[in-house]
Amino acid sequence: MRKKADSPKKDLFDLRWEQELKHEAPLAARMRPQNFDEFVGQEHLVGKDRALRKSIETDQLPSMILWGPPGSGKTTLAHIIANVTKSHFTPISAVSAGVADLRRVVDEAKERRGMHQQRTILFVDEIHRFNKSQQDAILPYAEDGTITFIGATTENPSFEVISPLLSRCRVFTLNPLSDEQVRLLVERALKDKERGLGNLKIELAEDALKFLAVMANGDVRVALNALEMAAFAIPPDTEGKRNIALSIIEDVIQHRALLYDKSGEEHYNLISALHKSLRGSDPDAALYWLGRMLEAGEDPLYIVRRLVRFASEDIGMADPQALVVAVAAQQAVHFIGMPEGNLALAEAVVYLATAPKSNSVYAAYSKVQQDVQQTRNEPVPLHLRNPVTQLMKKEGYGKGYKYAHDYAGHFVPQQNLPDTLKNKRYYIPSDQGQEKKIDERLKEWRKGKKGASDTDE
Repeated sequence: MRKKADSPKKDLFDLRWEQELKHEAPLAARMRPQNFDEFVGQEHLVGKDRALRKSIETDQLPSMILWGPPGSGKTTLAHIIANVTKSHFTPISAVSAGVADLRRVVDEAKERRGMHQQRTILFVDEIHRFNKSQQDAILPYAEDGTITFIGATTENPSFEVISPLLSRCRVFTLNPLSDEQVRLLVERALKDKERGLGNLKIELAEDALKFLAVMANGDVRVALNALEMAAFAIPPDTEGKRNIALSIIEDVIQHRALLYDKSGEEHYNLISALHKSLRGSDPDAALYWLGRMLEAGEDPLYIVRRLVRFASEDIGMADPQALVVAVAAQQAVHFIGMPEGNLALAEAVVYLATAPKSNSVYAAYSKVQQDVQQTRNEPVPLHLRNPVTQLMKKEGYGKGYKYAHDYAGHFVPQQNLPDTLKNKRYYIPSDQGQEKKIDERLKEWRKGKKGASDTDE
């Protein structure tokens, strides 16, 4: 283990100030686990036989990035790592810190290593908020061992952390706490007389405890801070007990804070889940993901743009009405706004999920794009050109063109593609919905084309 640096002497005023700070800190901060025995969750990372736990306990600590949702224990784990390895812990927030702060930390780390042979852990909360130059500033000192870097982020490091820094760190993914784990931590806070609420004699109703655990949404800080607020909102009874009913917890929480970032990964995860649930013809899942996005404050026009795209990409001609419904939903949302427009979106989502599916139009246009980009751009055949001047007529524009309405069935075989692509088929109907009839119609027309070709020969 590293030798711990001698602490400078503190006067009585400093000690009293620190004690008051600890006492007045929010319950979530006071109940922060101090060691692995108190730490709850993330057994896949810090279980007794896991590699990260062993590397910490043997003082072989890599620079790392802790990636997980709010309240999953990223900051707590960093504190525990510092305690176990007897490292100096220097936390900074990427929201307010700059390159000058990083340089100051590095200078202090060099002095600390030289004088006390003690490692410095630089903990950067919300590392995704650092720009490229700020992240670059960490690189050389994490690489030469001046500091051990631990970054915490709720965003996907693949997108938010520069590649050079990412390559020098191990990325560990933390999972949201389960309802049972949140419940365990709440019960611990109710019993703890030193750091928690044990001296208040709180009686938390079972349905209130269950509701609190669920509404925390995996973020234990939400549960503990709501519990503390509820505890002091209820005066003790004649026996000194504070009885917290479900109605009190509901009043304190008011509205659940949903995990969502309109510019972050969760935004793309949810729209992907909606799109794939629609494609999978699952109206229940599609409605759920729609609700998750709308209730978290997503722009409804963003959602409806994706629905319009889906109607063409995944349904297409199997049900041409799907595009009409999607565009109607856009018009409804634009016309009446939200929250009234959420039902128009829900109706569109159910329609799209239950419509027959076909990507034939999408596949056809993809092949067209490829040919346009990779083959010669042939001139338009003369018979398809419009002879708007005498010179054009003289050059043969429109010559031999057959007007389809003059023929039986309003169809006549003729070549409409350039010679190099004359037998090319881009659109191949599926056997779903309206495309069954379209396929039959096209087959009849192609028979006519083949007959005309045989006659020409």
